[in-house]
Amino acid sequence: MRKILLIGGSGQLGSALQNTAKNFDFKIVAPVHDELDACDPENIDKFLDKEKADLLINASAYVKVPKCEDEPMEALRLNSVAVRDMARLSKKKNIRFVTYSTCYVFDGECNEPYAEDDRPNPLQMYGISKFAGELVARNYYPENSFVIRTGALYGGGLKGSAKGNFVLDVLNESKEKEVIERSSEQFINPTYAGSLAFASLELLLKNPEPGIYHLNEEGYASWDEFAREILKLSGSDIKVLGVDRDGRSGEMKRPKFGVLSNNKAKKYGVVLPPWREGLKSYLAEINKIKV
Repeated sequence: MRKILLIGGSGQLGSALQNTAKNFDFKIVAPVHDELDACDPENIDKFLDKEKADLLINASAYVKVPKCEDEPMEALRLNSVAVRDMARLSKKKNIRFVTYSTCYVFDGECNEPYAEDDRPNPLQMYGISKFAGELVARNYYPENSFVIRTGALYGGGLKGSAKGNFVLDVLNESKEKEVIERSSEQFINPTYAGSLAFASLELLLKNPEPGIYHLNEEGYASWDEFAREILKLSGSDIKVLGVDRDGRSGEMKRPKFGVLSNNKAKKYGVVLPPWREGLKSYLAEINKIKV
């Protein structure tokens, strides 16, 4: 059985990876933050030796997108410097290294889904810090580093973290308002963390070539369309008002078309479900509806 040291195990993706590993030939060791800080390479080194891990997966990230503008050094510290240190350690141990990135490395000016080899051009500090993380992983350990990009991720809510969860935000807001607003001009691939975790481990078992992979559920939607589907499946008649925000949160820009195409993973037979199916699975998981 292959052993994984997982950094960031308490987050939406980290929790999903732990729940999913039992379906594969993987054993995951996921120390809590107090035991193992993502920005503490010396301690990570010790854990790798102690656990005799075959694989290091980094599911930690500074994901508060607007706050990255106010705390750029913190974003860079976790999203790029820590990734560099993990890549170095993985190379030293001669093990595979996996880290996650985002559709926010693109500017959203493309009229079709982005492929893995399309040129990044991030618009804000979050995307810049994640793109820097991609570069350090691939340049410090090109022989065995995997960068997995995704977007509009949601999961958790019963056990583990639910921070930054669009689905729960919409459901909670619908209990307090008769109309909720969401942006209509930004398009994304809504992706359930359970689907991403399953696809990630499935891909790793295929022994793919190192490099960048896109893993997100099939199809795309605007944020307001996504919100309407959440409420529809949960049986709510609350209205969603689509608002054109020109891809902005205050002064910060977001990509208007942050949609990814899973070209490389499909060559290995790894295909994620349509995003509506993923949403149904998640809503069933949190016992909001029966599907």
